Amino acid sequence: MNVTFRIKRFDPEKDARPHWQEFKIEAGPMDRVLDVLNELKWEQDGSISYRRSCAHGICGSDAMVINGVNRLACKVLVKDLGNEIAVEPLRGLPVLKDLIVDMEPFFDAYKAVLPYFINDDPAPVAERYQSVEDRERFDATTKCILCAACTTSCPVFWTNGRYLGPAAIVNAHRFIFDSRDQGADQRLQTLNQVNGLWRCRTAYNCTEACPRGIPITQAIEEVKRELLWRRN
Repeated sequence: MNVTFRIKRFDPEKDARPHWQEFKIEAGPMDRVLDVLNELKWEQDGSISYRRSCAHGICGSDAMVINGVNRLACKVLVKDLGNEIAVEPLRGLPVLKDLIVDMEPFFDAYKAVLPYFINDDPAPVAERYQSVEDRERFDATTKCILCAACTTSCPVFWTNGRYLGPAAIVNAHRFIFDSRDQGADQRLQTLNQVNGLWRCRTAYNCTEACPRGIPITQAIEEVKRELLWRRN
C-alpha cells in the first residue's frame, strides 16, 4: 500500500508551534502504525520522536492520537486505517517533542489515589486468600496498563488538567473493591475532592479509548455509588 503518513511535529528548541509533516511510504496492510513509524525514523528522518517499548500492547508507552482516536500504535493495522494516516500526541498533556508528552501530571493523579495494597493486619503465614467471587468484583480494573489513552480522551481533562481522570479512578476501583484491602476510605476521601470523582460527565470517551477493553465508565459509576453508600 502507498501510504500518506502525516505526523504532528514539535521541537521546542526550534519550533514556535506544532506543525504537520507529510511522508510517503510503502507499507504492508498487516504492518502496524508502530512499524511505519519505525521505518520512517530509521530510513527517512531520524529526528522523529515517540515512545515505544514492548510493541505488544502491554507497556502502554506508544499511546497517541491516530486518525483522531486515542490508540496504541503497536495494535493498529495499516489496513484498518487506509492510505491516509495521521498521528499526533495525546491531548491534554504538555508536548515535550513530536509524539512525546509529559506524563508527570498523569502519574501525579495516579499516585494520589494510593494505588497499592493497604492492610495493617499481621501478615498471614501463607497468602491472604480471596474467593473467586470477591476477585471478580474488581478483576476488570486490574488490566490497566497506564497508557493514559482514557484520561487524555476525556473532555473534562482537556479543560481541567487538575481533574484526577479516568485512569486514576480505575486504579482506585481496583483496590477499593479488593476484599483484602483496608485503604478504601482514604482513597474515597481523595476522590471526593473538587477535582475528583464528581467531575466525570459520563461521556464514555474513556471506555471507547481503552485498548484493554476495561469498562471504565461502569467502574467510575460503581465508585460513585460506593462513596454515596458509605456517606449514608
